[in-house]
Amino acid sequence: MSHTLPLPDFTHERVEVTTGRRSGLFIAVALHSSVLGSALGGARLWTYPHWSDALGDALRLSAAMTLKNAAAGLDAGGGKSVIGLAPGETLDAERRRDAFLDLGDAVELMGGLYRTAEDVGSTTDDMLTVSERTQHVVGLPSAVGGSGEPAGPTSLGVYASLQAVLERVTGSADAAGRRITISGLGQVGGRLAARLAEQGAQLTVTDINPARRAFADEIGATWVEPGTEHLVAGDVFVPAGIGGVLTDEIIDALDVKAVCGPANNPLADRSGADRLAQRGVLYAPDFVVNAGGVIYLDLEAKRIGSSEEIMHRVAGIGDTVRRILDDADARGVTPQLAAEELAASRLRAGTAVGAR
Repeated sequence: MSHTLPLPDFTHERVEVTTGRRSGLFIAVALHSSVLGSALGGARLWTYPHWSDALGDALRLSAAMTLKNAAAGLDAGGGKSVIGLAPGETLDAERRRDAFLDLGDAVELMGGLYRTAEDVGSTTDDMLTVSERTQHVVGLPSAVGGSGEPAGPTSLGVYASLQAVLERVTGSADAAGRRITISGLGQVGGRLAARLAEQGAQLTVTDINPARRAFADEIGATWVEPGTEHLVAGDVFVPAGIGGVLTDEIIDALDVKAVCGPANNPLADRSGADRLAQRGVLYAPDFVVNAGGVIYLDLEAKRIGSSEEIMHRVAGIGDTVRRILDDADARGVTPQLAAEELAASRLRAGTAVGAR
């Protein structure tokens, strides 16, 4: 599912847009900021109604990565890459390989200011292909000595965030008996759903892939048709698919106490954070909640800390969410604004000490 959104303000350092010479596909590499260091953000392979939608996605996602990496305390800037498919277009194995070789060439043009990784639609094996054309890639398969799939750490960070949110809206971090709706059962959403099911949460789930219904049955979750999940009454709504789903219409129809999930840029418009607050729905900012994967990838790539220490830091995302919620309450602002200001303070400090 794609959501056509207006192009965001252009605040980027550099954007490369090219037609892959092997694949013929639209490729955009967006470097939003390198103030805190070499930018890190995944490579998305997705279907878009028009090439401008793919470009807009790259611009929005890269700006969100700047906020994410800064708020997470990483010495990393924000960037993103997108390979855009036309509606109905599919890739065979040869053309897929060509697409990621083309991506590697585009990443190499950034001269090390941007590092890519797997994201929605791409895999660690695809990153191995990218590595044939550039060294500026992280998250290679564990079989070749890479850090592997980051969905586990991302899911852990989302779970820790969800605990913090449950504490705030129900008085307890315990998920048992809580009504939680998860929209999207991909690598992260599926892991989160399985964990919550084990803990006795009352789960409602959906995914644009109808085959995921078997997984829902397996974990004892209630399945609803895609596009209706926001109508289910509950404690927390978890957007775990593609961005832009929280339109004004969807927000007005939500019947939950909170929104907390791993989807990047779930708000169709930034004003959605205010709209949620006006409705009394607590919103945990996505770029804080879903930072587990990028924390894992960045620290593993830089060999900072043991695996246990890195995962401990990922779990600490829950405490970051608590601090942001406390700050928002104390100042009478939305959690979105409080989180943005946390990231902005690091970016200002990075500029001040001559990080570039």
